[in-house]
Amino acid sequence: QVQLVESGGGLVQAGGSLRLSCAASGRTFSNYAMGWFRQAPGKERDFVSAISRGGSTYYADSVKGRFTISRDNAKNTLYLQMNNLKPEDTAVYYCAADRSTVLTTAPRSWGQGTQVTVSS
Repeated sequence: QVQLVESGGGLVQAGGSLRLSCAASGRTFSNYAMGWFRQAPGKERDFVSAISRGGSTYYADSVKGRFTISRDNAKNTLYLQMNNLKPEDTAVYYCAADRSTVLTTAPRSWGQGTQVTVSS
């Protein structure tokens, strides 16, 4: 299993930006499809964005045009650039990975999460 460690969360005002990072170790990063999920208090964990091994990107409708996912295979790191943040983006954000071309609906590897709080 690949090990995943998220960072970059924090408190930001509405309209602000944050960049999340997910450092991967233990396996060949480029062999994995990667993604981000989030879970707000009292809600289920939801898909946010994914990037395939080949670099194709996917976004939830709620973040399209505001969030950008990217990966740096040389640094074994996944990123999520979040712009124009809204209070409803407040959640714990989780990095996920599958050793496949595209991320599945039930990724096998997860990070511990990083808190993002957007104040109004």
